[in-house]
Formats: sequence, structure tokens, C-alpha cells
Amino acid sequence: MANLKVGEGGRAGMGGATRKSIEATLDLLWAGLGQPRRGPRHQLTVAGLVEAAMVVAEAEGVEALSMRKVAAHLGVGAATLYTYVPDKAALLALMIDEMTGQVPLPHSRPGTWREKVEGWVREDLVSLREHPWLTEVTAGPYVGPNGFAWMDSALRVFDGTGLSRQEAFSVVMAVDGLVQGHVAKVIAADRAERWTDPDGRSFATVQESYLATRRIEPGRFHAIEHLGVPPDPVQVFEEALAWLLDGVEQKIARIQADRG
Repeated sequence: MANLKVGEGGRAGMGGATRKSIEATLDLLWAGLGQPRRGPRHQLTVAGLVEAAMVVAEAEGVEALSMRKVAAHLGVGAATLYTYVPDKAALLALMIDEMTGQVPLPHSRPGTWREKVEGWVREDLVSLREHPWLTEVTAGPYVGPNGFAWMDSALRVFDGTGLSRQEAFSVVMAVDGLVQGHVAKVIAADRAERWTDPDGRSFATVQESYLATRRIEPGRFHAIEHLGVPPDPVQVFEEALAWLLDGVEQKIARIQADRG
């Protein structure tokens, strides 16, 4: 949950924000305004809007999320939503921070720093698979109070290891990037499996048959020819995580040896 952020354009409808809408979003995140900013008062709250938006995103994906669909889910006009939140980007920011606040703080987990990291990784994998819309949102640090609390806690996992705050931050972002990339790959593979031809054959099956008939000359893709059966994505992730954390462990051991 480390690297979700609103702000960059081109992903998930977040681009084109004005200074006024960004400041209004920050007000919502940090002040938790529960009443409309203008216009008539309705029996709605920002928390209720966020919950409704998450229902829509879970069902249709974040690209399909719109103020109109959330309003329809709540049984009000789209204009009503704009009296609570300035735009879709603000709604996404609130959704992200809400999701971040639902996970345990990393430093509160039991065990060594490595066991704490592995604990939050396992939970992130489950959460991102259960809520794939999170992988579609522009990445970056913090977002709101829950995001800040999570990052602050993640950095504290490395207290006493000898890593500087900057080094700890690099580890957190590297681990989170590994998790995000793995889940995105798995989701993409799942979608590819659902892509079938009129005979019900999957993309992978059709591709294998197609390439077999093309008689690709030996040696053209030398490394792939000697790969054999590609490893399972979960195995790839586990090995990558172990290599990453092994490197961090060696770095910490060197620091402590120098100090000792």
C-alpha cells in the first residue's frame, strides 16, 4: 500500500486537476468534511460516497468509475456529488486512503524487520488481487493521513538496522513496486486467459498453434528455446522478493559490522 497517489495525468481519469480541486481534495483527506461544501444538505456523507464509489470500482473497474455512476448507485443526481467532492480524482484519492487505512501498520507486526516486511507483502498481495482497481491508479507516495501513517510505520520497521531513512524508503518503495508489478502481471494473465476465439480456445492456445505453423528457424530466439517451461509467476515473485530482501540483509550486516 506504499505507493498510491493522486496527481499525475493520463491514468484513471486523474489528469487535469486544478489548484482549487487539489486543495479541496486535501481538505477532504485531512479535515474529513462530512457536509456539502455548497448547495442543499442531503442525507449523504463523504464516507458514504467513498463506499459507493468502491462498490462501483469493484464491479466495473476504475476506468468505468464516474461521478454519474456513483450518484446513480446512491439514488441522487450527479450534481449532488459535486457538493461533497470536487471531481473523480478527489474521489479516487479518498478511496485509496480508505483502503490504506484498513491494513495493519507494518511496524506493529510481530517478528524481525524481514518478517514484518514479508507480513505486509503477503497481505498486500491478497488485497490487490481482491481489489484489482487499486493497480490501475497512478502511483506515488502518501495520499492522505492513512497513507502517511502507513509510510511512517513502514520506515519504522527498519529502526535499529542501521539503514538511514532514505535507504529505508528505497527498500519500502522497491518492495512495493515488486508487489504492484507482480499483481499487475497476474491480472493481465487472467484477462488473457478469458480472451477466447469463437471455438472457446484461449489466447495462449491459439498463439502456440499459430507459432507452431510458422516454423520459426532454430536459434532465432536462442535464450527462449533453452528456457523450457517458464516458471510459475508465484515462484518468480517469491524468488525476486527473497533476492531483494537478501540484498537488504547483506547491506544491514555490513553496516552493523562496520559499527561493531
